Amino acid sequence: MSFIRPPADGPVGTPRPAEAAPVAEEHGVRPARVVALPSVTGAARALAVVGLLTLGALIPLLGPGPVLEGTGEALAPAARPAGLLRAVLFAALCVQAGEVWVARMVPAVPGAPDRLMPRAWSAAASCCGLVAAVALSAVVANGNIWPRDWSELRFGELYGTGDGVLALLEINAFAAAWLLALSKRPGLAALPLAVLVVAEAVRAHPEIETPLLGSALTVVHLTCGALWAGGLFQVLRVLRLWQGHGLRGQGAALLARYARAAAWLFAAVTVTGTLSTLRRMPPDTVLEQLTATGYGRALLAKLLLLAVVAVLALRARRRAVAAGDPGAVFAPGRAEVALLGLVVAVSALLTALPVPIRW
Repeated sequence: MSFIRPPADGPVGTPRPAEAAPVAEEHGVRPARVVALPSVTGAARALAVVGLLTLGALIPLLGPGPVLEGTGEALAPAARPAGLLRAVLFAALCVQAGEVWVARMVPAVPGAPDRLMPRAWSAAASCCGLVAAVALSAVVANGNIWPRDWSELRFGELYGTGDGVLALLEINAFAAAWLLALSKRPGLAALPLAVLVVAEAVRAHPEIETPLLGSALTVVHLTCGALWAGGLFQVLRVLRLWQGHGLRGQGAALLARYARAAAWLFAAVTVTGTLSTLRRMPPDTVLEQLTATGYGRALLAKLLLLAVVAVLALRARRRAVAAGDPGAVFAPGRAEVALLGLVVAVSALLTALPVPIRW
C-alpha cells in the first residue's frame, strides 16, 4: 500500500474526477459533496471595519479626558457632549456634501445612467445634523455648560452673543439643507452647507490676531475634508449599485474622476492643516506640544490616521488599475471610509480641547 497519491489524471484506466461521479453512483456510493467554507479574509475585513467604526464612536464619547491626562490643562464643563455632538454634525455634513458632489459628477461620466443611484441618505443626515446643532446651541445659550434640566434651556440668550448667532445660523443651515434634500432639487443643498461651513469656521477662530486668515484656512480645510470623506462614501455606494447592473466601464470612469479630484482634496487638506497648526503652534514648539498638550496629542493621532488613509487610497487605486475592475477598490475603500470616520471623530474632539498656548 502506497501513501503517494497518483497524479490528477491517474494511471491508465483510472476515471477522472468528472467521470468518478457516474462510476460511484453505479456502485451505489454517493460522491462526497464539496462544501465551500466561508471566507476568513472577508470576515476579518468586516470585523476590522466594525471595530474601526466602533472606535470612531468611542473617541468623542470618551471625550478629551484621556488626551488631557498628565498635561495639567483644564477640561471645559461641556467638552465631552460638545465633542460628540460636533462629531455628528461633521458626519452629517460629509454625507450630504458627498451625495451632492457625486450627483453632479455622474452626468459627466460617458454612458452613465441618469437615474440609477443608491437611495439618498441626505435627508436623514441633515436631520441628525439639525438635532446636533440644536443641542449645541443649548450648550452655548447656557454659558457653554450642559443644561441639566428644562429650566436651563435659555435659547433666547443666543441672540446676545456672537457664538449664539453662529449657532442659530448652523441650525437654519441644516434645516434648509434638510428641506432641500426632500425637494426635487437636492443639489441646491450645497448653498446652506456652504453657509454651515463658513459659520463653523468663524466659530472656531475667535482669536484677535488674524481671525479672517484662520477662518479662511478652516473653510478650505473643512470643505475639502467633507468632500473627500463624503465623496468616497457615496462613490463606493454608486459603484456597488452599478456593478450589479453590469456597468463596470462607467464605474471605472467615475472612480477615475473621483481619484483625480481626491488627490487635490488631500493636498488642500494637508496644506491648510499644516498652516493652521503653525498658527496655533510656533514651529519651534510643535514637536514638544504634540506630546505635551491635549490638542497636540489629538492632532498627532489625526495625522497618523491621515497617513494610513493616504496609503490605503494609493493601494486601492493601484488594485483597481491592475485588475481592470473598479470592484477591486471595495475592500480597501471600506477601510479608508472607516478611517476617515475616525478622522472626523478626532477633528470633532479637537474642537472641544483647549487651544495650545503660544510659548
